[in-house]
Amino acid sequence: MSANTAFPQVVYRKNVLPPVSAVLDLYRSAPLAGRPDDQVARMYENSNLVITAWDGDLLVGVARSVTDFSFCCYVSDLAIRKEYQKGGVGRELLRLTKEAVGDACPFLLLLASEVGETYYPKIGFSRVDAFIMRKEGYPDYNERSFGLSK
Repeated sequence: MSANTAFPQVVYRKNVLPPVSAVLDLYRSAPLAGRPDDQVARMYENSNLVITAWDGDLLVGVARSVTDFSFCCYVSDLAIRKEYQKGGVGRELLRLTKEAVGDACPFLLLLASEVGETYYPKIGFSRVDAFIMRKEGYPDYNERSFGLSK
């Protein structure tokens, strides 16, 4: 499937797991920090909704989620290759994610980086201050990188 974005050649695919090397390359380009290289394969194998964006053989975007398809969908990663940002690819990935989980699933949740804090409200997301998280083992993550403090 393709979409009406600044990149009409981009094709979107549902639940086609990309090669780990393509994901790592995308994460470095996005940039999307804090995903340990040695855990990426397991992260994707255990996600039950993955929407990818491809320009030919090049992975240009991904929305990786865990959902029950009933009540909520947690978007674990939204990554867009730097040169494709601000062209509607991220918006389309999130639209397709919402379409995949359906209208019966009212909550689309995600953690926002500092950049995301300004982006997501522009596409219909609201900031929720009452969020509680337990994190261990990632010393390079802090509340600011998760968008949880000012």
